[in-house]
Amino acid sequence: MGIAEWREQLQRGEVSARELTDQHLARIEAVDPTVHAYLEVTADQARAAADRIDAARAAGEELPPLAGVPLAIKDNLCTKGVRTTCSSRMLENFVPPYESTVTERLWQSGAVMLGKTNLDEFAMGSSTETSAFGPSRNPWDPERVPGGSSGGSSAAVAAGECVASLGSDTGGSIRQPAAFCGVVGLKPTYGRVSRYGLVAFASSLDQVGPFTQSVADAAEILQVIAGADPRDSTCLKAPVPDYRAALQQPVAGLRVGLIKECFEAEGLDPEVKASVMAAAEQLQSLGCELVEVSCPRFNDGIATYYVIAPSEASANLARYDGVKYGYRAEGCGSLAEMTARSRAEGFGDEVQRRILIGTYALSAGYVDAYYKKAQQVRTLIRRDFDRAFEGVDVLLTPTSPTTAFRFGAHADDPLAMYLADLLTIPANMAGLPAISVPCGFDQQGLPIGVQLITGVLQEERLLQVAHHYELAARVMEQRPTGALVP
Repeated sequence: MGIAEWREQLQRGEVSARELTDQHLARIEAVDPTVHAYLEVTADQARAAADRIDAARAAGEELPPLAGVPLAIKDNLCTKGVRTTCSSRMLENFVPPYESTVTERLWQSGAVMLGKTNLDEFAMGSSTETSAFGPSRNPWDPERVPGGSSGGSSAAVAAGECVASLGSDTGGSIRQPAAFCGVVGLKPTYGRVSRYGLVAFASSLDQVGPFTQSVADAAEILQVIAGADPRDSTCLKAPVPDYRAALQQPVAGLRVGLIKECFEAEGLDPEVKASVMAAAEQLQSLGCELVEVSCPRFNDGIATYYVIAPSEASANLARYDGVKYGYRAEGCGSLAEMTARSRAEGFGDEVQRRILIGTYALSAGYVDAYYKKAQQVRTLIRRDFDRAFEGVDVLLTPTSPTTAFRFGAHADDPLAMYLADLLTIPANMAGLPAISVPCGFDQQGLPIGVQLITGVLQEERLLQVAHHYELAARVMEQRPTGALVP
């Protein structure tokens, strides 16, 4: 049941918010011991919020747009009074004294928080295997990863443990797990959604967005969380359009660009390529024109990202020194020893690896050769997109080169793990909105995602095209049986 349908039934008194909340809490109890999507379930808080919605409806009050909708929140978004760990020992006991802007807007819109979801530690990873509290599992096949870093959020939606969830996307951390788990994942334009209260990884790349079962539900969530925020200086002041109304606009006549470099990328699975090309042909049948375009530096995005993102992480994570908050090593003889041991014991291997990479790239004598050069390439990537959009309305690529891989498949090869984000990173480099929508399944019954990208602040167009494709393809109606997918 979609959010719009739920809202209508609630207003008519056919269902109650408490019933929907209890239904999802029961589902969490039944399947989450296997999926491990949640780090913390806030059952009492959720029931109390649902009861307030039911009381407001009974009193004849006008209900807000997300009234009673049970949501899950990635555990790098601050929630007042509820632990926010970033799946790290460093913040294992951190309870924020304030609410992030996006969650505050959700609660003001009547949404109900079911709990906080698992992620790669500090959002650094593509499989949720780096979580200090154990990995989440893919509901389609528990022997495979759900993607990352927002693996818990994507798995929770796929397993029916919430109606929708929030994640964050620095290099593909919403879209890649959405593709792996067969759900919709939207990364808005950089600055379209406030980052206030999002624990920083790479500040020039991070963006918050939703996971949902449908494009229409993604529009519903974006409608609530988008918009200016004086507490975030990078948040854009542009007015928020009616995303829900945009879904109804026709797509006939739009030009869809197929990025040549994506379909020639090393490691692209033939089944993924065939499924994504079929999605392009589906759009063609709706009246869109397919155009091959070139973004020559598209595949350079990953090398650029792994200089810029670790550099920003090195600066952002320097605050965790064992002094003010976070994990503190005991029995240290000096401040320097305490800081060193606190970081060594509090951070996991992948986080330490990225801090070291970033610190090296920013060090004297190397900053021009690495960080400055990466920023210059980033500008060239953006210019490639600008030229592409001179001739097309939307770009189409695979979301990920492969379907979900098995646990441990890339454990000894960080570079192979990094390549999972090869096709999603460029949109972050350019600050563009992008969405992953299910477009098929491979022979093992694992979901495949198609990625659509539009220009800055063109989420209306993005959602419009994705919605029409979704309705025409009806991919999830043809889905195979998933182990833990309802």
